[in-house]
Amino acid sequence: MKKLLLTCAFIVGVSLALLNFQGLAVKGEFDSIIINFRQDISQTELEYNLSAIASQLKQVPILNSIFSEEERIYIVEGDKKTIKKIRKSPFKSDIEYVEPNYIYHSLEVPNDPAYSQQWNLRSINIEQAWEDSKGEGVTIAVIDTGVSKVPDLENTEFVEGYNFVDNTINADDDIGHGTHVAGTIAQSTNNNYGVAGIAYKAKIMPLKVLGEHGGSIADIAEAIKFAADKGADVINMSLGGGGDSQLMQSAIKYAHDKGVVIVAAAGNENRNSAVFPARYPQVISVAAIDSAGLKAPYSNFGAGVDISAPGGSETGKILQETINPENKQPEFIGYQGTSMAAPHVAGVAALVKATGMENPDEVREVLIQSARRVEKDPLNHYGAGQLDATQAVRMALKGKITPKDFLRWLKENGYLNPVFWINGGTITLLPKLAMVLGSYLLAWFLRNYVVFNLSLSAGLVTGSSGLFFLQGLYLFDLPQWPFRLMGSSVPELGNVVMGTPSLNPLFASVLIPFILVVLFLQHPQLKWGAIGCSLGVASCLGITAFLNPFVWGLGYGLMSQIFLLINALMCVGLAYLASKSASFN
Repeated sequence: MKKLLLTCAFIVGVSLALLNFQGLAVKGEFDSIIINFRQDISQTELEYNLSAIASQLKQVPILNSIFSEEERIYIVEGDKKTIKKIRKSPFKSDIEYVEPNYIYHSLEVPNDPAYSQQWNLRSINIEQAWEDSKGEGVTIAVIDTGVSKVPDLENTEFVEGYNFVDNTINADDDIGHGTHVAGTIAQSTNNNYGVAGIAYKAKIMPLKVLGEHGGSIADIAEAIKFAADKGADVINMSLGGGGDSQLMQSAIKYAHDKGVVIVAAAGNENRNSAVFPARYPQVISVAAIDSAGLKAPYSNFGAGVDISAPGGSETGKILQETINPENKQPEFIGYQGTSMAAPHVAGVAALVKATGMENPDEVREVLIQSARRVEKDPLNHYGAGQLDATQAVRMALKGKITPKDFLRWLKENGYLNPVFWINGGTITLLPKLAMVLGSYLLAWFLRNYVVFNLSLSAGLVTGSSGLFFLQGLYLFDLPQWPFRLMGSSVPELGNVVMGTPSLNPLFASVLIPFILVVLFLQHPQLKWGAIGCSLGVASCLGITAFLNPFVWGLGYGLMSQIFLLINALMCVGLAYLASKSASFN
């Protein structure tokens, strides 16, 4: 009898401790409450309840939208105190559930103040692509007029480049073209300054081959081989001209054979063929479109064009921070040209490379296959279509389930965040652990009669918590009910069956433990599972009585508390009698 009293004191003590526990995490912000009325109550009862709530809260509940009428989902302004008032009201039994109307925010939108002016990034569908790749670990060689580290490139990582014009290691930009191109590719992003870049976690390798009057094929070819030898993954060449060159072709083949993706501008003469080096088969040739998604007036088209990307026009230019060629000072300037279109493709190629795709031909194929098709394009203004960053990254990731991908999925869904498990996720960890711990302590109180073994442990876990962590898992398109079933304790099984937050009194009682004890008391192993289940149910009911006393038919509050505590005590008594009897077998 003394042990039974100690057991009761333990259940009440743990329950009160959890009742006063304030949590370790903020669950979310909200300023309104969702009230979901049961669909089986009459319209008259519903109107009476709405009137009663309006009188109690001094505000009229409103339908969330015209689509909420059938589901009977209403909204009222309020906080946690409002929720408690509603749950304790006389009409609480007519309500399916009451919960905070949490406020969510859009994902992966940079905080760069001028990002809203970058129509070009949104037109390539970049924001969803960022959820999977930001270009980590990829190096992009910008073969251009050099790159200067303007303020909005301060957080962008650079690797050593070279100045082939002056034969020095200082590859700063004195014209502004190369810095603008590098900004489109990897402008520092989420730094509360300026604008954003596509693969903003990639590294830039500045290679200066152009001066005020252009640059030679010899310098460009050397820069291509330099980039390939120094570990570049992607090369961008926003440059071009007429004339085939064996030296250039040899350098491009060399880089391609070393796994480098090579991107070049198609040219700005509005001519029916791309310029060199974009014309070479190993190079991805990029034509330009304007802010309306149409061919830019200046862009080359036809032979040699592989894909199109935003290059801008007078109706909307490409904005990045670069060097003003007049005073050599940093400035946000809008440019237009296929020179601006090519780095969009180079940046997305870096996003694709960062997923683990190595072969440059496979990267090219992903970019081509994922592009948005333009149905009527007889003159090949757009190549395979218009660049789509999200579809490219998704296609690159399709079918890849690696440990890295799985960890990334866990992280993005919150499962690697301790805050999620402690108090902020789908499952509340602390009460569940307390239920398991409580069931083991109850078994310890009966240690003179209980035989600790695997069967007993399985019963304790099944009765108290189930494999509760499975309830928060959402695996692709698999149905969720098996996870909810395995993740439920015995008292919660009715919730899975009925799809309601209130406990079913048949499951949340001594009934199932009693049936199990009767069935298995004479079995040498299963009897301990039945006894463990009885103790586990006792722990679960005792703690739930103080944390969330909500039993179907009894409402939320005192009546449910009394029901749960009485059944918890009966489960302890049943386990005591059964274990005492079983110990003699």
